[in-house]
Amino acid sequence: MDLTYRLTQWLWDGLDWLYPPVCAGCERPGFRWCPDCQERVVPLSKPICDICGTPQRNSGVCAACQAGKPPYLALRSWVVFEGPIRNALHWLKYRRNIVLGDTLAHPLTEYVVGLNWPVNMVVPVPLGQKRMKERGYNQVGLVARPIAAMTGWQYAPGALTRARETKSQVGLSAVERQENMQGAFRSDPHLVAGRTVLLLDDVVTTGATLKACADALLSSNAQAVYALTIARALSHHGLEIV
Repeated sequence: MDLTYRLTQWLWDGLDWLYPPVCAGCERPGFRWCPDCQERVVPLSKPICDICGTPQRNSGVCAACQAGKPPYLALRSWVVFEGPIRNALHWLKYRRNIVLGDTLAHPLTEYVVGLNWPVNMVVPVPLGQKRMKERGYNQVGLVARPIAAMTGWQYAPGALTRARETKSQVGLSAVERQENMQGAFRSDPHLVAGRTVLLLDDVVTTGATLKACADALLSSNAQAVYALTIARALSHHGLEIV
């Protein structure tokens, strides 16, 4: 763990002492993310697809990945997008709770290390210029940076950028999401060539964004791409999954 990250941890601890936090999952005082909410997160039920990580009835590769193999080698999500993690990600994204990114990075780091992927670089999915200007920060980067610090992997937020602005994915069908994201990203070959990349996003629904990002990284000669999200939205939330 590098010195800069240790200093950041001390800063957050000092701020917690001055301004006691409330849990982003349930608003319990005294915690950024309380033990009860950690216990209430729902892991994805198994079996899952060997490639895209979608829960299915049988083990192996799902029908969608057999029909069209994604550009990433594997995609996994820590938990289901519901309950306390849904609340927490909304706090991180819309309520400027930037320290929460570091808090959520701890269980996510434990999870991804357990996958034994041979990655050496962490790249967050970038925001468009308009959203970045409105929000002032990339919520995915707030999680990706401490993951890199805790694992010793290189953090490379500049390795992937938006080639054009895209409309919101909310409410779009799976096909519309794919079309919306096609060619939406560009990658820097000077940063990613020969590297095995961990591509990080907060939530996956159809996977269109991650596929477009992986395509861009591989076109810049990344050796391989593995994709990871904090949560996965499943079909019982009314979202179409492919």
